Amino acid sequence: MQDQVQNRLKDQVIVIVGATGGIGSALTRKLAPTGASLVLSSKDGMKLQKLAGDLSSEPLIAETDITQPEQVEALIQTTIDHFGKIDILVNAAGMGILKAYNNIHPEELNRILDLNLKGSFYTCQAAAKEMQKRKFGHICNVVGILGKHSMPMAAAYSASKFGVVGFSKSMAEELKRFGVKFTLFYFGGIDSPFWDHVSMKVDRTKMLSCETAANAIFYALSLEPQAVPMEINIQPDSHLFF
Repeated sequence: MQDQVQNRLKDQVIVIVGATGGIGSALTRKLAPTGASLVLSSKDGMKLQKLAGDLSSEPLIAETDITQPEQVEALIQTTIDHFGKIDILVNAAGMGILKAYNNIHPEELNRILDLNLKGSFYTCQAAAKEMQKRKFGHICNVVGILGKHSMPMAAAYSASKFGVVGFSKSMAEELKRFGVKFTLFYFGGIDSPFWDHVSMKVDRTKMLSCETAANAIFYALSLEPQAVPMEINIQPDSHLFF
């Protein structure tokens, strides 16, 4: 079984957006030994260099602000120029704002929509254009459970993530005849740096690990090509949405 997984991922070109985050870095480390060609993207160039230096393989790194469409286009073009193709896109970048709706300032709303919603759209749009040409590709969007269920204090965050679900499902319908598939990941609370800048008090000891999330994404990427894992929902037993 392990050999089959290795063979399926070997020589696949995988772009990981948000590679230096908790889920992104855990997934990167899990994929590095498979023989896949990794393209690691983050806004933080120093963290990218450090992550790349920790790996057994040599990834291509690309410092990218995904809120800027021209930088996203450059990321995908660099991938194509270097490897000739893009097989998989993993969108793991994001930020959180958990506060009462009436305390959310316009600049905060703009910032979260620019990164979580627009940034994800730009990366999907640019990658899908190349995948459509080859009639093959897999786009994985890490949505989070608040893109499926709402809760108090999450108006802005849920707005951004519900939007990702909406455009992903629409794009999936447009692209299925071109062999491009989408997987949405609805993870519950993940103990990651996401929470470092969230003022809401939470018990991180009861959350899922970044490795659990990375394992789920790895599973979706390693299935046989005809399998389409459209949605994967994993939540901690301490805080379940049904």
